[in-house]
Amino acid sequence: MGKLLKVLFTRQSLGALWGMLNQLGILVLIRTISRAIVAGRGRPKRVGRAFLPSFWSVLGDREALVCDEKSLTFNQYNDRVLRLASGLHALGLQPGDKVAEMLHNGTEWFEMTGAASLMGYPMPMLNWHLSKEELFACLDLSSPRVLVLDSDFASVIQELRERLSHIEFFVVVGQDVPEGMIKYEQLLSEAEPVLPPGNMTLAPSPYSGGTTGTPKYLNYYELDQVLSGDKSKRKGASIFDAMALGLMQMGAFYWYKMGKLHDAQSHNIRSLIPGPLYHAGVQVAVIPFFTGGTAIPMHRFTAELFLETIEKERANWTFVAPTMLERVLGLPEEVQHRYNLSSMRVIICAAAPCAPEVKRRINALFRAQGCRWDVFHEYYGASETGLVTVLAPEDYQDHPERYNSVGKVRAGECRVYDSDSGTWAPPGKSGKVLCRTLMTLGMRYINADDKTTKAYRNVNGVPWYDDGLIGYLDEDGFLYLTSREKEMIICGGVNIYPNEIEEVIKRHPSVVDAAVVRGPDKDLGEIPIAVVQLTEGKQVESEEIISFVRENGLYGFKIPRLVDFVDELPRQLAGKLIKREIEQRYWQNEEQHG
Repeated sequence: MGKLLKVLFTRQSLGALWGMLNQLGILVLIRTISRAIVAGRGRPKRVGRAFLPSFWSVLGDREALVCDEKSLTFNQYNDRVLRLASGLHALGLQPGDKVAEMLHNGTEWFEMTGAASLMGYPMPMLNWHLSKEELFACLDLSSPRVLVLDSDFASVIQELRERLSHIEFFVVVGQDVPEGMIKYEQLLSEAEPVLPPGNMTLAPSPYSGGTTGTPKYLNYYELDQVLSGDKSKRKGASIFDAMALGLMQMGAFYWYKMGKLHDAQSHNIRSLIPGPLYHAGVQVAVIPFFTGGTAIPMHRFTAELFLETIEKERANWTFVAPTMLERVLGLPEEVQHRYNLSSMRVIICAAAPCAPEVKRRINALFRAQGCRWDVFHEYYGASETGLVTVLAPEDYQDHPERYNSVGKVRAGECRVYDSDSGTWAPPGKSGKVLCRTLMTLGMRYINADDKTTKAYRNVNGVPWYDDGLIGYLDEDGFLYLTSREKEMIICGGVNIYPNEIEEVIKRHPSVVDAAVVRGPDKDLGEIPIAVVQLTEGKQVESEEIISFVRENGLYGFKIPRLVDFVDELPRQLAGKLIKREIEQRYWQNEEQHG
């Protein structure tokens, strides 16, 4: 109890609670609660389910969603969500039945999220960039009764259809609907805008990133189970410990200016969503929508369209992967300086390592284009943890060395474990990065109990989530990541961290992206190989890259033994580099010669 009270009375927690009230609007909140009580007839469970439809109804004609040339008010969104909920209920679905989505960014994704959450249908979110067999494996793992998909993906699903026996209904968004599948708009038009019986849940259900294999399907216990009296539902943590961790995670949004973002015209947050909505990290950009903000999902990301949309839609909040910022900084200067970016206040970056130079340059660009403040924010987290650390401008403005960090531990607990000594590492010493958040207390992988067990390390009887990262904490609690354990290169017995080399290479003015992977060597075992993507139209020799990293402080085994150039590095849309695809060719050659 003492820990919970201590967390509650911090500037972060109190600031976040006030910010949330301010963002929702106290009068809006009072009207919403009044409507929900009437709609739910005073019964707590019904009132809880009636809250969101009541909220959307109170917001009325406020702009809810903007995507390409399509927009919806909250009234229109509410009507479509209730129709979709009724349509899915009419198919015979019960609370707990899964409704998977395979959709481009658009208004339909938000309608699915609203309806599934109100009805108690977990919503597995499929990465539509996966191969056919990976898609099958993901659908087989989550076993949904319904799959809602974009017509663009109908052909690949048709090829898998006979093997997807557990899916009873296929609902297609778009005009080209294969025989035997249901047209999304028809399902809505034939349903009434009423809320059928069901249970409230947090519907979006992500998969792990899948950069090292087929994605794992994540399941988080229902909130009432995590906060129940059964310690087994929260890995032995006390109920007050769980509540404290939950409060820390919610409080992290204080640093993202929640409650302080009010567009001059619509008076709310306007959240631009350039990344794919199936990605867990992108949900950070969805959160403002559920506080009455306007969501602006981009159907597709290009660097210039990103800047153009910020100006056109007056976006003041966004979530990006580092590669998106790198693409923006890679635009010709005349394009970078073509748009008014003065509305932007909070750019939240995560999903992959972001080079310090990118952080500095993106602040400089947005200030040059009208911003009166630094916009770059960051967090470290995972699908399994949610947010763990937070980096805000006030952290690095007077301490520029913190640009090298991923932020301060604010949204949970995070410590560095020294495997050699079997103790917690002191500040400044590298080791395994271990985390505890509300989400880690209830997380498990579906049909993979062995992987769930392996994901945790018990330290003094307490289970900590192990993301496979190497890093260190400074004396102020800021986390610095140096490598992934699986990516660490052991060259002649020396541990080499690829991130360190990649950050230096990316400083080269002609480099747009870089990956450092391990390659085979008969004498040293493994050597670092740099695979470089140059800015379009630039020509650079490998010797220049090697000279550049030497001049910028790298030495010895950290100098790449080979530099290769590629047209484009394999990255997910969410920004994660798929290093296994790059490494494979070097080790295949070794096998052929061995």
